[in-house]
Amino acid sequence: MGASLIPVLFFTIVWGVVGGILPFLIPASPHKSVIQVSLLLTGICCWLFWLCCYMSQMNPLIGPILENKALFAMKQEWE
Repeated sequence: MGASLIPVLFFTIVWGVVGGILPFLIPASPHKSVIQVSLLLTGICCWLFWLCCYMSQMNPLIGPILENKALFAMKQEWE
């Protein structure tokens, strides 16, 4: 199982818009720079968190723990 291009591209675009485009659309105010930095950090952190969760599912460290009945049924059905 490998990475699929569609979800990686979709979430990269979504968080790229949040962190790369929205900060430039903030109207002038005394707190404009704080809001811009917050949006930038939100986009980076959320994208990185999503990417780590997505990649951890590609090669999980811990597999499912099955009972003997389930293993026997799988062996009989799947051979």
